[in-house]
Amino acid sequence: MAKPLVINIPHQLGRVEAKRRLERGFGQIREQIGGKALAFEERWEGESLHFTAGAFGQKVSGRADVLEESVRLELDLPWVLAAIGEKLQHRVKQAGTLLLEKK
Repeated sequence: MAKPLVINIPHQLGRVEAKRRLERGFGQIREQIGGKALAFEERWEGESLHFTAGAFGQKVSGRADVLEESVRLELDLPWVLAAIGEKLQHRVKQAGTLLLEKK
């Protein structure tokens, strides 16, 4: 099994606002993929979001820990995606930064 892909996304929002924006962003993702060939599940445990997403026989799971000045994202990728983990890291960090910047 490949080691998790860890991405730190800095922010200046504080923990409460960063969590609110993540909740809203994941809600939008759920609405966009609802009823399609993708499966998406999420649950919050305190300040940590646990999620899984799957499509076409591939499943990605992960955790997002909301900290005061950053979000620590840890993704467990299937071996197919793990091979391109470094390329994914940049794109995921960009998407996470945009999600936190949107008001």
